[in-house]
Amino acid sequence: MSTERTGRIASRTSRNHPLAPPSWLLNGLRPSSAPIPWAAVLRAAVALAAPLAVGFALDQPEYGALVSMGALSGVIGDTADAYRMRVLNIAVPQFFGAVGVALGTLVFGHGWLAVGVLTLIALVSGMISSIGTVASVSGLLLLLNAVVGAGLPLPSPWWTAPLLMTAGGLFVLALSLLGWPLRGRQPERAAVAATYRALAGTLETAGGPDYEERRVQVTQALNQAYDLVLARRARVHGRSPSLVRMLAQLNVVIPLVEAAPAAHLRGRPLPPEVPAAVRELAAAVEAGRTGTPDLDLPAPHGQAERAIDAALRHAAAVVLLADPDPYNVDDRLGRPAALRVRARRAVRDMMFSRASWRYGLRLALCIGLAQSLVSLVEVERSYWVALTVTFVLKPDFGSVFSRAVLRALGTAAGLVVAAAVLAEVPRGWWAVPVMMVLAALIPAFSAKGYAFQTAAITPVILLLSDQLNHQGFDLIRPRLLDSLIGCAITLVAGYLLWPESWRTRIGDRLADTVDDAARYVERAFAPLPDPSALPAARTARLQARRRIYRDLSGVRSEFQRALTEPPPVGARAAAWWPLVVAVERIVDATTAARVRVNHGAEAPSAAEVEQVTGQLRSLADGVRRSTVPVRVAVDAGGDASSVLAPVRQEVAAARALAHPAP
Repeated sequence: MSTERTGRIASRTSRNHPLAPPSWLLNGLRPSSAPIPWAAVLRAAVALAAPLAVGFALDQPEYGALVSMGALSGVIGDTADAYRMRVLNIAVPQFFGAVGVALGTLVFGHGWLAVGVLTLIALVSGMISSIGTVASVSGLLLLLNAVVGAGLPLPSPWWTAPLLMTAGGLFVLALSLLGWPLRGRQPERAAVAATYRALAGTLETAGGPDYEERRVQVTQALNQAYDLVLARRARVHGRSPSLVRMLAQLNVVIPLVEAAPAAHLRGRPLPPEVPAAVRELAAAVEAGRTGTPDLDLPAPHGQAERAIDAALRHAAAVVLLADPDPYNVDDRLGRPAALRVRARRAVRDMMFSRASWRYGLRLALCIGLAQSLVSLVEVERSYWVALTVTFVLKPDFGSVFSRAVLRALGTAAGLVVAAAVLAEVPRGWWAVPVMMVLAALIPAFSAKGYAFQTAAITPVILLLSDQLNHQGFDLIRPRLLDSLIGCAITLVAGYLLWPESWRTRIGDRLADTVDDAARYVERAFAPLPDPSALPAARTARLQARRRIYRDLSGVRSEFQRALTEPPPVGARAAAWWPLVVAVERIVDATTAARVRVNHGAEAPSAAEVEQVTGQLRSLADGVRRSTVPVRVAVDAGGDASSVLAPVRQEVAAARALAHPAP
């Protein structure tokens, strides 16, 4: 179900039933439609249960529990598709986790020294979390394991726990890499094929009401495929034939993606043979088939159909080509820099970023308060308070406010399961089959949402904690109290005290995207005095278009987070949503106009292009000055027969949605 439909249903429910939960809470509790990752479910069951079994067999259940704790961290981080990415996503965070638990173990029982060390670790953890996905998980494990080491009595000597927990994470990595020899390039190939299938769905809905939603799916599929293929390309020295072929197959999708808006603006569906042919190409990509293109397509009529026909025939020729020229492959997004170069840039950007310092200080403040509180007040097994703060205060995971509420609800649900397990399951070998079942639920529930993930992780952590401290059912009540204290600290010190918590960032980000749209219009219709500059101009235009759609994808994600915030932030985010859609339509209309010019339409005049870009920049300024959009009447004007007429209409619609509020 799309975001806009979800918002409308939640809004109607709140209006019709005054006592119904607020829409922001319903959005967080509604399970995602993401499929269950069955391979990850099986890996989690084996990775967490096997170490326990080995521990019982060796009469060292504490050691088995520590290995399972490390495996739990690996299961949480096992989210990548490509095998090379899995090495980074699991191994790098495990290193930081080992450092964290070692530091925590060294300050265990040292009172205020532990408070100071954990606060400093929280600052570092928060700052490195701003670098990227792998760094975010690494920062999370650094702090989580430091909190566990400082709060639980772990086996001596100090290096025992880091070694065992790292072994658990590496066990998950080994399980996840079992298929690498047989399926080494399959994730990247599947991602490229998924792009073709998403594009087929878009072409199938061209001219209909479902086009916009399908076009968003194409953008997401392209982002995923380029991320996987270019990440692999950054690690390959020289020219890999298989990688060159995948990159070529991905690049030839772009002309089809560009032609889709032109087909949609006709207002009529395409012949069914067109999406069927694209699906055939998807099957060929996934199977690695080669051969001679044999497309049975109807004769094209009009500029849009000619563009689709030419792009599809070119795509078929490249997809089915056995050996593409390795020196004639256009890296549309540019070849990524080496990993060490990107790491240096990321660290430099982090050190000079106000956002990373701000988040690091927020996290350090909350952890410092949590540790100070449990040092002054008798709180049983107090490490759970800081654990709750760490899990909740993750900006890239979603809204802090809703996560605090969902964390409390998820913990309560997980404690119900944990209470039944700890009360009825005797300590010993029975814990192994129970752990298999509970561990399998973590990837399955994580795909459904944060509250569900919390409900699945809570009983697993409590069962493992019981193997270390043997408290049994007595763990239940303190865990709920600790979770509520941690959520309260986060809400006050990590949310209410910070001004940015009370305003949505969608307006600022959207204004930047509108400026990018203006530059895209300029670049799309800029005169080329030298014909030899045409390839470079085309590549630059494609890069600009991909950058805009990536930005809009980020705005959509920001919108999803803001919807889960309580009023007024959630309401303001919902008010901006029509403008997000309007900007996407402007970019689509610009691409369609460029495609029509490429296939025979008259190019717009420089004055008309300047008029459109001026209106877009004025729109961006208006968005920056407005707290909420105000609807006004705006006339598109201009020549209705011009190729830019649809663009002007979309710009007028956007300006009508976002006139500066008086």
